[in-house]
Amino acid sequence: MEKLEQIKQTLSEIDDRTPDALCVAFSLGYRVSPAPAPGEEDRVASFAASVLPPPPLVSEDADANEPGELHEVPLASTSEDDATKVLRMEWASCYLPDHDEDAHFGHDEAGVLGVADGVGGYRNRGVDAAAFSRGLMTSAFMHVLAIKPGTAVCPYTLLERAYDETVASAASGASTTVILSLAGSVLKWAYIGDSAFAVLRGGNIVHRSRAQQSYFNCPFQISAGGKGDSIAKADVGEMPVRDGDVVVAGTDGMFDNVFDAELERVVRMGTAQGYSPKNMADVVAGIAYEMSRSPTKDSPFSTEYQKQAAGVGFHGGKPDDITVVVAFIRDLS
Repeated sequence: MEKLEQIKQTLSEIDDRTPDALCVAFSLGYRVSPAPAPGEEDRVASFAASVLPPPPLVSEDADANEPGELHEVPLASTSEDDATKVLRMEWASCYLPDHDEDAHFGHDEAGVLGVADGVGGYRNRGVDAAAFSRGLMTSAFMHVLAIKPGTAVCPYTLLERAYDETVASAASGASTTVILSLAGSVLKWAYIGDSAFAVLRGGNIVHRSRAQQSYFNCPFQISAGGKGDSIAKADVGEMPVRDGDVVVAGTDGMFDNVFDAELERVVRMGTAQGYSPKNMADVVAGIAYEMSRSPTKDSPFSTEYQKQAAGVGFHGGKPDDITVVVAFIRDLS
């Protein structure tokens, strides 16, 4: 794994075997420790196999990153005991910029986090493509800071207010975004476009947002001047969560380069090794970065591209800004 400045601390904190095990598990092609001699046990590979069971088989016609029945597992009903627990988000992030047009925020006490991705097409018009995404996240964060402690936050209301303020500021560009909030034992969300999130339980995805797109690689987006999609198109929902759940949110720079099954495997490994949210965010971002620079491996983006352009043998990742936010759901009762 490349030792990017943003993830050096994590690589120094986690077990020495872990970066190697990740590289073995994800075929990243880089390894710190020497390969075993012929006939010797490969301890790194054995460790990776012990915490990373192989992903389920997927038919050739299935979408390996579709959040439907392939990866999403049924949610067990929430008990009265779960509903009375005091849950809190413990979150951290990793941002690896390419054009530096992503933005994000989080607030532990309020249990709110958000990510936004400035639409890069505006950059080609000589416009600051980061202005709208940064305006959205700055406004949303300031509203959260002003909320009385203990007040539940409605993600859609927060998004709507942040949008109105950003439009009023005449910010240029457009953005996709997702905002998540924890209210008691319920995770709520509002998102528009392909900034996305997944909820994992026991290392399995139990919920995954679905990208909103006008067509391939053209996500729904909000902007000033009435040129974008209506804020009313935002997908809004909620689900029960419990102690030990892991929430991963990110821009398309992450989800275009990391398959759902790979994300599940990273969370399993991180849980087994006792990673902090920061460790896990750094590792997920590092894997997305390596894939984004690969000219040969298949990524979620290249897989979908091949479906949309029949006969075009496009392979590799998609270079982009990569934002990863990881939140652990903790029981404080």
